[in-house]
Amino acid sequence: MKLIFAIRLLYYSCFVSGIVSSGSERRTQTVLSYLENDVVSSPPSSAKPLMVGLTLIQGAASKGAVCLDGTLPGYHLHPGSGSGSSSWLIQLEGGGWCNTIRNCVYRKTTRRGSSNYMEKQLPFTGILSNKAEENPDFFNWNRVKLRYCDGASFSGDSQNEAAQLNFRGQKIWLAAMEELMSKGMKKANQALLSGCSAGGLASIIHCDEFQELFPQSTKVKCLSDAGLFLDAVDVSGGHTLRNMFGGVVSLQEVQKNLPSTCLNHLDPTSCFFPQNLVANVKTPLFLLNAAYDAWQVQASLAPPSADPNGLWSDCKSNHAHCNSSQIQFFQDFRNQILNAIKDFSGSSQNGLFINSCFAHCQSERQDTWFADDSPLLRNKPIALSVGDWFFDREGVKAIDCAYPCDNTCHNLVLNDDSSATGSGSGPDSGSEFTSAMIYSQSIRLTFTHIYMLCIFLLPITCS
Repeated sequence: MKLIFAIRLLYYSCFVSGIVSSGSERRTQTVLSYLENDVVSSPPSSAKPLMVGLTLIQGAASKGAVCLDGTLPGYHLHPGSGSGSSSWLIQLEGGGWCNTIRNCVYRKTTRRGSSNYMEKQLPFTGILSNKAEENPDFFNWNRVKLRYCDGASFSGDSQNEAAQLNFRGQKIWLAAMEELMSKGMKKANQALLSGCSAGGLASIIHCDEFQELFPQSTKVKCLSDAGLFLDAVDVSGGHTLRNMFGGVVSLQEVQKNLPSTCLNHLDPTSCFFPQNLVANVKTPLFLLNAAYDAWQVQASLAPPSADPNGLWSDCKSNHAHCNSSQIQFFQDFRNQILNAIKDFSGSSQNGLFINSCFAHCQSERQDTWFADDSPLLRNKPIALSVGDWFFDREGVKAIDCAYPCDNTCHNLVLNDDSSATGSGSGPDSGSEFTSAMIYSQSIRLTFTHIYMLCIFLLPITCS
């Protein structure tokens, strides 16, 4: 009896106390090229990630579904197993946008515009991991990463013959879905559409389309990670991101594929902003976003074009150097995010994880998705919060207190020589990304190990 009591006490503590205690701070730095490495790449780990090969969609060209340069689009698929063999997770790759002919011509010489330059294999980490201790709810699902090569969040539909540019994001989306349905997705009993950054925006735009692929008996939901791009005023009083999005929408004729529920009362550029879309998405949707999104801070709120004298440079490179007015500017941005999702959060079917971090894309990074020292809200990491929401274990509307209260953040800081906004291509635009991960080094019990132990002990405590 004493043993059973001790086991039950351990199980109870797993979920009530969160096994959290404070510890010392650790700081590591890595420099990532936007074009050569993913913003969401995980730091080096002793565990070797699963590498998954690239598959090109052979019939795509006949449907007009091609990358910017006319090459075939592609995806990476790792098949599910066991209890997950009939479950599908589709992750839409991020990587910014191109909003001018010049930017798109350059982009088609990179992996963001041509499958000729795509990696033949990609590591599957975070939400794509095949290990239960890294991805407890989705590890054995059929997991797909759809590569991004159109420059308009899988939503454009036009071309420019003079520059030999194909803006066929919508057709790529349709061709990819048709291909995956033929690979077994049409038999799915549950499916999750997710995406990061520009892919997070795409997961919002295509969420209801995705749901319509399946019968009503299939459980379908969507996850947008770092896709909540705001139509915000920058530090000079301008509208940097609105100008960029305006170019994307007009150049690639995105308005053809935006919802009429928005276009009926707003202009097409406004309808490319997710704040004007999320409340009308019918399918259950989870928004995972940093309240101080690192990319928006750098490329939309305080880009070099809006800060020619570099008054924000020190603040952006080290948040401890921000003065009171700069901190207040960030707090105002956080308030805008919270105001933008008020109607959305009122729906019981939707989910939220808004942490007060300077981060961007937290679902594919193993350190932020599910690790010993992952970011926490309500004593739960992102992976368990998303899992609770998807499987209806409990509702999740987790909104953090304001900066700097959260010591579990993995804060990312973009360096100040970014040309992201100037090129109009957003993340992965050629700038460098300096990752300064500041978080509490765990002297709490190892979260992943404790969680797996709890799962193992559950049948014992219930017997």
